[in-house]
This record gives sequence, structure tokens and C-alpha cells, in this order.
Amino acid sequence: MPPGETPPGEGGLSGAGPLETHNPTRGWAKGPLVLIALVVLLFAVGFLAYAVYV
Repeated sequence: MPPGETPPGEGGLSGAGPLETHNPTRGWAKGPLVLIALVVLLFAVGFLAYAVYV
């Protein structure tokens, strides 16, 4: 290739990573959110009870 000439373009990045077949479109499911909310609620009630009775 002579100096100053543009090199040929690359083939792209289509094969750069693994094929993603599972791509969820929704957020968290209700089950984990309810479980986390219950744990947080139990901690809050426990701290409130400790503060009231001590």
C-alpha cells in the first residue's frame, strides 16, 4: 500500500462477543421484591421495638 493511502475498512465488531440469547425486558420479579421488603420491614420493626423498650 503506498504511503498516504487509506487502509481497507475493518469487518466490524459483529463477532466480538458471545451471542446474547437471553435478554430480559422487564425489571425485577415480584417475589424477590416482596422478600426484600419483608426483610427490611422486620429490621425496622426490630429496631423500633428495641428503641421503645430500652
